[in-house]
Amino acid sequence: MNRPTPDPLAHASRIDVHTHYVPLGWPDLATAAGPATDWPWLRVTSERDAMIMVGSREFRRIGADCWDAETRLADMAADGIDAQVVSPTPVFFHYDRPADQAIKVARIFNDLALEICAPAPGRLLPFAQVPLQDPDAACRELDRCLANGHLGVEIGNHVGDRDLDDEGIVTFLQHCADRGAPVFVHPWDMPNSPRLDRWMARWLTGMPAETHLSVLALVLGGVFDRVPDTLRICFAHGGGSFAFWLGRLENAWHRRPDAVATSALPPSHYTDRFSVDSVVFEPAALRTLVDTLGASQVMVGSDYPYPLGERPVGAVVHRSDFLDDTARTALLGGNARRFLGLPPL
Repeated sequence: MNRPTPDPLAHASRIDVHTHYVPLGWPDLATAAGPATDWPWLRVTSERDAMIMVGSREFRRIGADCWDAETRLADMAADGIDAQVVSPTPVFFHYDRPADQAIKVARIFNDLALEICAPAPGRLLPFAQVPLQDPDAACRELDRCLANGHLGVEIGNHVGDRDLDDEGIVTFLQHCADRGAPVFVHPWDMPNSPRLDRWMARWLTGMPAETHLSVLALVLGGVFDRVPDTLRICFAHGGGSFAFWLGRLENAWHRRPDAVATSALPPSHYTDRFSVDSVVFEPAALRTLVDTLGASQVMVGSDYPYPLGERPVGAVVHRSDFLDDTARTALLGGNARRFLGLPPL
């Protein structure tokens, strides 16, 4: 008698909600999506090394851990991680291109993500990308991906000058809530200037600021007042600088209501409406997140496999002696199970 194959996800207690993939090659996007000279492509240098190119510009050197399931699983075993959420790398979002081109790119990469995750069902958990500049198309692509095996969706934190309180983006978030699809928000397309071109400043200061602004958009833009609390949404990199400056925001809401008090309730009321990952590296920073948002709103994320990520995954959670066993268990996996719509262990 054939016995059913156990589902590893059913017993996963340590889950990394923030990792990325890049396929080992994809169709020529100038042919598959539309004519342009600056489409990303992969310059493969060996079986285990490649360079993401954007047109003729080198963007990022990557390795087999971006596309090879066995490499990812070995690293997960070394770090004691049961499952990874595997999300797109934001350079492939293409919100700045015509929607018909972004739709084609999203379909290509979403299908390739399923291939990357296929060797380890229940352990490598694919999240989709969508053409967010076209909300109707984004909803259709999300539905297609959920039907094909994606568990949720990663979105960028803005579409040009349209933030997360833009009506079209709110329509998409409402659709995610209706479909029960978790949403992971990742900063992308950070402002550029000569002052930000040194020391990776776009990543070190721009990303936290972009994420902070996006949380503000959901709060002060009234999105949390309109979208039901069934929306499960998580922000990368500890939610940027939001938790540290919540007191400043709260003060401004009360003292400058003419400009800031645009939400139904003070900002501190909404801290249970979103989650953040734990990629803040130091216990003092993690304590700020837990004290400000609550232990139920923080979950392990690593930014694997990129060099600004955390290894071993979850190290800051293990090093944080202010956490009791219940809180540590929640951060390591219990909160992620809720975010993913899985039953508690």
